[in-house]
Amino acid sequence: MVKMFIGRRKELDALSSQEAQDRSNLLPIYGRRRIGKSELILHFMRGKAGLYFLGQRAAGEINLRGYCQVAAETLREPLLCRAASWEEALRETVRRWRGKGKLIICLDEFQWIAQSAPELTSVIQGLWDRDWQRTGRVMLLLCGSQVGFMEREVLGRHSPLFGRRTGQIHLLPFNHLEAAQFHPELQVRDKALIYFVTGGVAYYLGEFEPRSVAENLRDCFLDQHSVLAVEPEFLLREELREVGPFYSILMAIAGGASRFKEIAQEIGADTHNLNYYLKQLEAIGYVGKRFPVCQPTPPSPASRRVAYEITDGLLRFWFHFIFPQESRIRAMSTDLAFHALIQPALASYWGNCFERFCRENLPRLYAVEGINWAACGEYWDKQVQIDVVGIRKDEWTDLGECRWGRVPSLPALQRELAAKASLFPNKLKHSLGLRLFVQEERPGRRRELENCKLHTLNDLYDLKD
Repeated sequence: MVKMFIGRRKELDALSSQEAQDRSNLLPIYGRRRIGKSELILHFMRGKAGLYFLGQRAAGEINLRGYCQVAAETLREPLLCRAASWEEALRETVRRWRGKGKLIICLDEFQWIAQSAPELTSVIQGLWDRDWQRTGRVMLLLCGSQVGFMEREVLGRHSPLFGRRTGQIHLLPFNHLEAAQFHPELQVRDKALIYFVTGGVAYYLGEFEPRSVAENLRDCFLDQHSVLAVEPEFLLREELREVGPFYSILMAIAGGASRFKEIAQEIGADTHNLNYYLKQLEAIGYVGKRFPVCQPTPPSPASRRVAYEITDGLLRFWFHFIFPQESRIRAMSTDLAFHALIQPALASYWGNCFERFCRENLPRLYAVEGINWAACGEYWDKQVQIDVVGIRKDEWTDLGECRWGRVPSLPALQRELAAKASLFPNKLKHSLGLRLFVQEERPGRRRELENCKLHTLNDLYDLKD
């Protein structure tokens, strides 16, 4: 079965644009694991002159020997296997290239190659400065999955390669519209649930099959031999040295502890160590900060009103449902474990995911409506919690209520939101607009609302990318 390549139109256009330039190109491509970087590069390179080398977490000599073998086979130049250094290997690869146009050289998992050969970035700098940048014959792709390393050692000001890149691609998860293309045969509701769990990460989307979400959750997370059942452990051990404290923090956040003090009390950590661990999780993109939005500029990161959340969809689901109950899950059949331990709490969990999803899509709604905005998010204080807040540049602020479950009366939901709006601290003295976000509506119910916009899940999936 041929694997279909999905999405990444903008990134492919960027790569093609770079390749079409007369000059040589040096392009870092980076993003978290499982996001689809290698698939993107291999798809772009298909039918083109180039060599692709996947680095290993191994000694420098092993990576050098592996690269030389790939280069020798690709260029049909056996003597390349004799290169004794990275400088010789890369220099001779380009020198022996006899084809027309550019030679594409991709060094994938670049962080492992560079960590095993610390001189490599300086070697590339020297080759680039002395020769490659002037010839117009080279397109060098440096691909890495450790975002911090790539930003520091390749893009950073103190890197030998600083100022030499001709572009860069920071590959992010698919949005819900792109993610939906993985399962075109499913209903919109099921596409949304899969997106809530996978967070739009390409590899995880590919693990879900075209059948019910319940069956997918059972087989992907409750079968201890499935890939996704152990994926979070793999991710954390790949990125972090001592995983114990990070497990405790992630479980505390998944369990509802969102403030710094709450997390510290939950895990029994002192503030200095907790601050360090949270910064580590933020740096690799697994945890993020939330602020109550009532004006364009967010409060200081040190504000007591900062809340933490797990930003990775898979980790959020796993630490909410799987890790805290792992012993009980292992003692049951997968069917029993799903119905006893997972299903009863899913409705509430999907509701929280839907709120996040609506906030994520408010800028897209504004783009369709031709509205310029200053800040999008949520608001909370001791008196009120508002699911969606959009501060616009036309002296309006939109307030939204999200409801995943059945809504018996839209006017009643509007009145509930209006009551919350009366407690919103409208510091900017804006006019307040009301928006309801619901999973579905019965025909004709929009007419029940006055001075309030209604958005359904189908509406959000009908938006243009």
